[in-house]
Amino acid sequence: MDDDLDGMDRDTLIAEVRKLRVGIRAHRDVTGHDLCWHHPELWDLLPEKTEPAISVPPSPRFMRGYIRYRQSLDEQASVAPVHDKGFNG
Repeated sequence: MDDDLDGMDRDTLIAEVRKLRVGIRAHRDVTGHDLCWHHPELWDLLPEKTEPAISVPPSPRFMRGYIRYRQSLDEQASVAPVHDKGFNG
């Protein structure tokens, strides 16, 4: 799958690593409501271009999963600042 890397010289590999780091940092640094959104631009950093075949759970199951996710944030990031702004989308 990553055979394209075999033909890259050192400078090209470094440029690829930097591009991927920029994408990972951009995704890592989203906050507030932006955390909840689908981020296909992260997948676009890969050389193979495919249309992701995503599936989503029904709303009640999704909301149960969201509640568990939010509880895990309370446990794992209890000192994180509160983002108490409404969604404007």
